[in-house]
Amino acid sequence: MSQKADVIIADLSNTDIQPALQTFLQNRGVGTPIILLADREQMRFLCSDPALKDITDIWIMPMSDEELRFRFLRWQQTFKMSKDFWETSHFLEATINNVPNLVWYKDKDGVHEKVNNSFCQAVNKTKQQVEGRRHAYIWDVEEDDPACIESEHQVMSREETLVSEETIKAGEEMRTLMCYKSPLYNCDGTVMGTVGVGVDVTQERAYEKQIINKNRTLETILATIDCGLMNHRLNDSHILNINRAALKLLGYETLEELTADGFDLIAASVVEEDRELLRNSIRTLKKAGDTVNVAYRVRHKNGDILHIMGNIKLYEENGELLCQRFLVDVTEQKLQERKDKKRQMELLQALSLDFTQVCFLEPDTGMLVPVRTDKGKLDNIFENKISLEESMAHYIEEWVYEEDREMLRHAVSLDTLRNELRDKQIYSVNYRKRQDGEFIYFQIKAVSVGTEDGSHGIVLGFRSVDAEIRKEMEQNTLLEAALAQANRASKAKSVFLSNMSHDIRTPMNAIVGFTNLAITHIDRKEQVVEYLKKIQTSGNHLLSLINDILDMSHIESGKLQLDEKLCSLPEILHGLRNILQADIHAKQLDLQIDTVDVVDEAIYCDKLRLNQVLLNLLSNAVKYTGAGGHVSMRITEKPGAPAGYANYEFSIKDSGIGMSQEFVEHIFEPFERERNSTISKIQGTGLGMAITKNIVDMMNGSISVTSEQGVGSEFKVSFTFRLHAEKKEDLILPELKDCRALVVDDDFNTCDSVSYMLGQLGMHAEWTLSGKEAVLRSHQALTRDAGYSVYIVDWLLPDMNGIEVTRRIRKEIGENVPIIVLTAYDWSDIEEEAKEAGVTAFCNKPLFLSELRSCLHSVMQPTAQEDKADEKENSPRHTGRILLAEDVEMNQELAVVILENAGFSVDVADNGQIAFDMVAKSDPGYYQAVLMDVQMPVMDGYEATKRIRQLENHELASIPIIAMTANAFTEDREEALRSGMNGHIAKPIDVQVLFETLENIL
Repeated sequence: MSQKADVIIADLSNTDIQPALQTFLQNRGVGTPIILLADREQMRFLCSDPALKDITDIWIMPMSDEELRFRFLRWQQTFKMSKDFWETSHFLEATINNVPNLVWYKDKDGVHEKVNNSFCQAVNKTKQQVEGRRHAYIWDVEEDDPACIESEHQVMSREETLVSEETIKAGEEMRTLMCYKSPLYNCDGTVMGTVGVGVDVTQERAYEKQIINKNRTLETILATIDCGLMNHRLNDSHILNINRAALKLLGYETLEELTADGFDLIAASVVEEDRELLRNSIRTLKKAGDTVNVAYRVRHKNGDILHIMGNIKLYEENGELLCQRFLVDVTEQKLQERKDKKRQMELLQALSLDFTQVCFLEPDTGMLVPVRTDKGKLDNIFENKISLEESMAHYIEEWVYEEDREMLRHAVSLDTLRNELRDKQIYSVNYRKRQDGEFIYFQIKAVSVGTEDGSHGIVLGFRSVDAEIRKEMEQNTLLEAALAQANRASKAKSVFLSNMSHDIRTPMNAIVGFTNLAITHIDRKEQVVEYLKKIQTSGNHLLSLINDILDMSHIESGKLQLDEKLCSLPEILHGLRNILQADIHAKQLDLQIDTVDVVDEAIYCDKLRLNQVLLNLLSNAVKYTGAGGHVSMRITEKPGAPAGYANYEFSIKDSGIGMSQEFVEHIFEPFERERNSTISKIQGTGLGMAITKNIVDMMNGSISVTSEQGVGSEFKVSFTFRLHAEKKEDLILPELKDCRALVVDDDFNTCDSVSYMLGQLGMHAEWTLSGKEAVLRSHQALTRDAGYSVYIVDWLLPDMNGIEVTRRIRKEIGENVPIIVLTAYDWSDIEEEAKEAGVTAFCNKPLFLSELRSCLHSVMQPTAQEDKADEKENSPRHTGRILLAEDVEMNQELAVVILENAGFSVDVADNGQIAFDMVAKSDPGYYQAVLMDVQMPVMDGYEATKRIRQLENHELASIPIIAMTANAFTEDREEALRSGMNGHIAKPIDVQVLFETLENIL
């Protein structure tokens, strides 16, 4: 019991003091207080006992009850205070030592009195090593940090908390701490030292730099696109980024102005009646990939109201759901729809004048109220308010031809009228009426109308159509056709944003993906260059799409013009693979592109349209093929083309979900999508195949499809292209003629294709599907003195990769025979290892004959390639001075760097007025040319050009002026020429086009 007691109170009266005291001391719990009750005589013995130091208190007896109660109460209070102090101290210690932040206490001299566990982990020392030490020893630096000392002096002198960000060195690693330092006080209120809390924000700062670099690329794209784009969070509505077009559409000049006006999922400029609709539409999105289209109105500060068509999509980033929104101005379309609706109502009112009997039907009650009567025999039926059922029963029985009675009863029943007018405004039925012993044709027309109180009703009109039935039917047919056309146009507008979003996101995916890869491998110059080339390819494709999508005159008229230019088939196909590469890797698909039968690679075609057709078909193949599936494209050059032309067939095949035969018959019709549980989970607009078919028809091509559900689909597209009339070099390489080559690839089609190409180059090719067999055949060939002159090995083989195959073959054949690795992937990560293993060169899939010949030529004659590289490096630089008229500072910086790197000197004018003054004051010949932006403050580029052309000095007036502007449509080019400019360059700047234009004009 003594060991479990909180206190031991022992009465020593009538006991032997020494044995009793030893018993209490030996049996009590750790730290248990002992209080002795003793008389004065026993007190003298206790005072001389050495064990007295272990006694908590001695109460002298005898003692009154009041004094005893007082002493016991005082002990209870003291005991509770000690327990409270221990608990508080324990809580504080547990908290300080278990928080992830660094905590330290210092005296006035900067000596660490106490630190927590996180502090010790950060400096990699124990508390015994840290406590009692100063800054330099703890952080392994030569001297105490002056900035740290100064901040602590400020804390103690000002007696206030100081927040600062400090960079410290912990071992070999630099760390960034967000420090909070506060003063510590003595009991008398004087400052005794400081207490500090440090939050390690090193990783956060690194993330911030990565995000800044990533956002720079996205901001450049957002700044140049004309449709509104914005991204924001869902939980707190914080806007992550927004482009200028979106701000303009919403009626704001800056992001700060939009935020200050109270952005909460939606902008404050959204018309109040539309806010709840827009907010509810956003709330319907639950997971990444969900998207919704919604139309709403925006009221600008000047009172103008814009109609916006918005596309909203959720995407996930760093585990957080974010909202991406596209905004397009459809004000003109809405105004036109209102005019059409008003015109229809006016037409309805005009037509209603022809009806001899007009009644108003209350759909809720079924009561019929006469509006106009013919004052004839029908008065007795429709002269008073009567139910529809009763009135029509009398009318049909008395006037309608017997064979039409049952039909008319059903046609004008209340349920039929409600159903027919639920989705349309007008419903009519013709019947035959008996009149004066003859049949005449009559018509009942029902029109859904709104009433003044906001409810809806039905107007019934009776009229004779006997004399004009044919003409009336023809008018109805025309009206229905016009209405159907209007509905189709409206539906096309509704899906426009979804279709645009799909087309833009495909190359955007490649841009964002390769940008991240470039940031990750920023120290590897060659690898970053490759990524940037792929970003440029996707960016150029994205720019072409944006230019065409935003050319509203083309969309409204339905007319697109082909722009045939010299193109390279290898360049087109490699670009397609780069764009699709991210999706292919994400779904772990096998993509094969076979070009075995392609001889003529330089063709004249519209590169954008051909890209659009092939990319749409390949994207669909990837979209509808499950993970681990197979997608292939085979390009075949068919015989039978006219001289100077070639027939090409592109066959795109996949192992995806396939389509039903019923759907295949309608696949090229607009808005068609197969309705089944599998496809319904995959997004799409139903326009892709219709657009593809139209483009193929424009290019005088043909497209066909075969498909089977659960097996896959195959699309075949055929074109006839004009060939580039150039002298073809001899395919046969003299140094490799009649030599043997070994092709190693696990795909039979690839082996067959490459072997066929090698045969065209004058070689004898053999192939194998196995890496082990390749090594064995190489050994056998050497033993028979019939070795191979070239090896072409696939990077990814089932039994061993191409690098290991190369390493084993090198052991057999030595270093002289070239070994080329064939791959469809980025080889930069394995290039160093491959070179060490003995790989001579790499070659991209899909492999074209010209690329294979060029690769073999380069490995057989490396000096010739080096000479060409030297010639390129020694190419002449430009000279002369250029005047750049540009108001955007970032665009100025970009253009100046490009021009100065080419050798030009550059002067900059911030607007058209300054540009005009600089030209007017210059000597003839001082400027070689003027690069003129169009949209500038003070004076635009068109006006500045016109005024330069009016200068009295003929040489100055005739200076070459080139428009360099984001106004890139055909009408913009024509306007530039009309104002007196010599050429037009669209932004973003294509450096090659810029210099070609300058060279042609200068």
